[in-house]
Amino acid sequence: MQLRASKRIAILGLMLESNRFAPVTVKEDYLDRVYLVGDEILTALDRPESELPAEILGFRGAMDAACSWVPEPILVGLVEAGGPLDDGFFRSTMTEMRARLQAALPLDGVYIANHGAMITTKSNDPDSEIFAMVRSIVGPDVPIVATLDLHGNVSQAMVDAADVVVAYRTNPHVDMRARGAEAARALAEIFAGMRPSAALIRLPLVPPTVTLLTAAGPYADLIAYGQTKLDADILNVSILGGFAYSDTAKNGLAIIVTSRSGPAAAQACARDIAHHAWADHLRYVPLLTSLEEAVAQTVAVGNDPTLRPVILADVADNPGGGGQGNTTWLLEALHQAGARGVLLGIFNDAALASEAHALGEGATFEAVFNRSSSDPFSRRFAARATVMRLKDGDCVGRRGFYAGRRMNLGPSALLDLDGIAVVVISLRTQCADPVFFEMMGIDLAAARAVVVKSRGHFRAGFDEFFSSEQVIEVDAPGLTSPILSRFDWKYLPRPVFPIDADFDWQPLSDEDGRLVPLDIAS
Repeated sequence: MQLRASKRIAILGLMLESNRFAPVTVKEDYLDRVYLVGDEILTALDRPESELPAEILGFRGAMDAACSWVPEPILVGLVEAGGPLDDGFFRSTMTEMRARLQAALPLDGVYIANHGAMITTKSNDPDSEIFAMVRSIVGPDVPIVATLDLHGNVSQAMVDAADVVVAYRTNPHVDMRARGAEAARALAEIFAGMRPSAALIRLPLVPPTVTLLTAAGPYADLIAYGQTKLDADILNVSILGGFAYSDTAKNGLAIIVTSRSGPAAAQACARDIAHHAWADHLRYVPLLTSLEEAVAQTVAVGNDPTLRPVILADVADNPGGGGQGNTTWLLEALHQAGARGVLLGIFNDAALASEAHALGEGATFEAVFNRSSSDPFSRRFAARATVMRLKDGDCVGRRGFYAGRRMNLGPSALLDLDGIAVVVISLRTQCADPVFFEMMGIDLAAARAVVVKSRGHFRAGFDEFFSSEQVIEVDAPGLTSPILSRFDWKYLPRPVFPIDADFDWQPLSDEDGRLVPLDIAS
């Protein structure tokens, strides 16, 4: 679609997936990763290996193809998943966004690139505050399109403030550029006269993280079913599995349907998908391998070269979900069992990495993991280690989730613990890309077993070495355990599956025809 008129489009976003049980996320966390304002965003847009969220790059490319436009850069922040955002920093960022938006007026449109599962130390729905702030400044007639992670927790206020909300459809997330481009095409349709209507319905279903893969499983089937509903009327179907650990009243699998013809079509489609989802809800129960069994399999693989190599996912200590990337249950158990040929990464311990750099390559010392942590999940563990390789941590993602993205892991070290090679980093990051091992000169194809601090994004990065049949999801303690009954929930709607089991549900409509989020019969 080619449009002649030049358009001025604001670009902004503050991305954070908040785990209520993790340490508070602060300003320095953004400054260590991505926090760009004004023209800094334009510079990053033109950088070959950009640090910007991939959906913004996809939006830019599709807008270039759709019309003559001018990006009005506001503010973009991106950080690894963590605890609630410091509310003072959130308020100052909102003030900065508001001032830059007002200075950019008049605008023809706005693109918001948020995650959707942020909370602050004082607010349980700051994403909707950003959406509402944008709408209050640009007014009711300027179109707003937004993209969200499929782990976003969606409120009605978010849907009401935007014209079109587009969520990722792949997990591991490899479609961010495509979803940004989809948001741009929707915006171009609005410029051409299309008037979208959206319906939201939320189910009393909070899927554990490991049940939200889109290659196979219940969520994959649901995503595929939703996409069969796209036609000349239905513009977009977004099905967000949500992020349990945010622990908010808006938690729950959410369906957003956007129609070109009006609210009735959107509501009917959303209701149909909701019935389909609930009919399958019993499949959202995690099946993990015990720590003991995982260690036994790893030892066996190391001793028998005829067995296929394995990759162990330490799913309960996933930095991509707010984990600290430094639990030692699996490392200690493998070490005590005498496991050989094991690679483990990426372990977040700045003090240990610094000590290794001070000692130098070739040094042997008593490596103390988590020597100064007070986090109950960050248990201390010590073992003799040799410093094999040192790096500054600067790298570019090679495959999957991080592909093409420039990253900084801080001072990093490869330590050999008598058969277990551990990559230690200084800036908490999910182990979703082979480059984190390869930058240390490691040949992953020769590994007998690899342990990753990741929940699922590693699958798109390491699938050239390990098929899904070689993946072991380990049940160990941590801030991102898929066993949701282990957490002390405060705001999660109840009853909710799979924490609660014996109830039924169906979607209804209120007097105005809007879909009611919950109707539960005990």
